[in-house]
Amino acid sequence: MVTDNTNQKSPLLPDRHPQHDLFICDVADAVLKDVMQHMEHPFYSLSKKPETVVRRYRNGNHWLEITPSVKGLATIYDKDILIYCISQIMAKKKHGEEISQRVRINSRDLLIFTNRGTSGREYLSLMEALDRLEGTRIRTNIVTGTEEQSDSFGLIDASSIKRKHGIDGRLLWCEVKLSDWVFNAIEKQEVLTLHRDYFRLRKPLERRVYELARKHCGQQRTWKITIGKLLLKSGSQSPEKRFRQMIKELVAHDHLPDYHVAYDDEADMVIFTNRGTMFPAPVQVDVKTLKPETYDLGREAAPGWDIHHLEAEWRDWIMEAPKNADAAFVGFCKKWFEKRGSP
Repeated sequence: MVTDNTNQKSPLLPDRHPQHDLFICDVADAVLKDVMQHMEHPFYSLSKKPETVVRRYRNGNHWLEITPSVKGLATIYDKDILIYCISQIMAKKKHGEEISQRVRINSRDLLIFTNRGTSGREYLSLMEALDRLEGTRIRTNIVTGTEEQSDSFGLIDASSIKRKHGIDGRLLWCEVKLSDWVFNAIEKQEVLTLHRDYFRLRKPLERRVYELARKHCGQQRTWKITIGKLLLKSGSQSPEKRFRQMIKELVAHDHLPDYHVAYDDEADMVIFTNRGTMFPAPVQVDVKTLKPETYDLGREAAPGWDIHHLEAEWRDWIMEAPKNADAAFVGFCKKWFEKRGSP
């Protein structure tokens, strides 16, 4: 939870503090990719009201269950704490320092890092966020042959807090123990860099949409997705009609970091285009026409997928012309199917 800003003239919050490069651990894909290859369901609430309902998702024989505590599901603002912890760990890795699952957090540094104010209310919100992060549990099954194993884990395993004397004393620092699940993903360096304006986005949905664009569009020139699928991936509880309206408002302001956002009314699709602000803008590589039999091999490698859609994705993805374009395309189709499965 963060303090609301009453200045609605700008779609972005004011930049309260200077910040450095940010990192976010893509824990969902990092740990569950072998279990549920295209599991990208949201773990965090986008609501300002406590969500205490269990979320359950299924993909074939695999399922995922997210159980909040009585204090509610961890919110997308609570995730700021994880982003900060992961950033500290990545900075230590970069300098060759020893890293640990336990991270000591200076509360003021965290508030400045996440572009928040430093009032007493903000310190209180950090303590509430730690409770929700520690209380949110994730359970999923792993199927091997005829046997099924069910694993449960959390976002953080434990936290401790030190504050000035008295129940109303200001929070000085806290220590967080990241779960094995999160820490393993960090050790594998499965992280993504975020734009500094991520913390300036006013609305929870804007943050979630940026994360999805950051992951799926990445360094590609464009990425398209239907409104219905974007609604599912976002975790928004809004009806589709209202969700479409909110996306159109985002399009009208077009203030999302790193990606220009457009809406195709006829196709009911959202189109993200790389602004080239984080990385050099991808260029279109001139690749010769593929052989007719290559398309058949591609269909075998990625059954169920539109081969021409895959070709467009491949041509946007490659950075330079391959020596054997046909073999490279078939290899791309295999990797695409391994990661995403059937459409």
